[in-house]
Amino acid sequence: MEYFGTLGLVVGIFVLLIIILYFIPIGLWFSALVSGVRISLMQLFLMRFRKVPPSVIVRALIEGTKAGIKLDRDKLEAHYLAGGKVDMVVHALVSAEKANIDLTFNMATAIDLAGRDVFEAVQMSVNPKVIDTPPVAAVAKDGIQLIAKARVTVRANIKQLVGGAGEDTILARVGEGIVSSIGSSHTHKAVLENPDSISKVVLNKGLDAGTAFEILSIDIADIDIGKNIGAGLQIDQADADKNIAQAKAEERRAMAVALEQEMIAKAQEMRAKVIEAEAQVPLAISEAFRSGNLGIMDYMKYKNIMADTSMRDSIAEDEKSKGRKK
Repeated sequence: MEYFGTLGLVVGIFVLLIIILYFIPIGLWFSALVSGVRISLMQLFLMRFRKVPPSVIVRALIEGTKAGIKLDRDKLEAHYLAGGKVDMVVHALVSAEKANIDLTFNMATAIDLAGRDVFEAVQMSVNPKVIDTPPVAAVAKDGIQLIAKARVTVRANIKQLVGGAGEDTILARVGEGIVSSIGSSHTHKAVLENPDSISKVVLNKGLDAGTAFEILSIDIADIDIGKNIGAGLQIDQADADKNIAQAKAEERRAMAVALEQEMIAKAQEMRAKVIEAEAQVPLAISEAFRSGNLGIMDYMKYKNIMADTSMRDSIAEDEKSKGRKK
């Protein structure tokens, strides 16, 4: 029984020691002490209750002290509690100090809380970044399409990182400048002969205004010839004009056919009136016989004239037929 009691006491003391070392990180305090960072065990103990990892704050203080940067523990804790990346902020401050870049703690934390990688921004300030634009299609004044690709060398502008536009804005502005420059060229050959003219025009537009970057150079990497847009537009216009002309011609033809049918109908109407009038002739002759105004000799003479006229018409029709055969 005494053995089990002693074993339980030892286990209890061991567990209590682990709990104490967890809440009072003596090893971390000793590392800070030998690194020249003055921080009390009570502060390390209270960090646990403030939901702040002591190791993160202590490592940041040690890194800053070794680099000769004075950091405030309370501000580091506040930045961590605000959701910031303490280690990246301290890395950025150390890098900026070594590169003689004016970067304050408040500015670094503001950039970090804005969602930007402050350490990468400092590195980009020292080592500029090259951004490749997607193919940009533009048409010169002679109607030839050119497809250009550019490489934009940018450097991070620390003071504009908070609230400044990003890479997408730079690419959009450079693409707009390329389109404007090619569109103002009289011929595509002039652009192919002197592509650096595009770079000069675009660079002089101040495209980095209001952005988080400073454009150092714009280089045209490649220019390809695309379609003959002008000729295509002319062909489309000619096709449209042809279709309009055909539609108008069809309209006139339809009107002519309608007019022809109308004339045929009128001719039929006139023939009907003639037939109707001719039908009145026998009635008039009968009436003339009855009234004594027409004698038998007069009637025979009328019949002879009609027969003679019919014969003449028949002869004339035969002569016309022979003439067509010849």
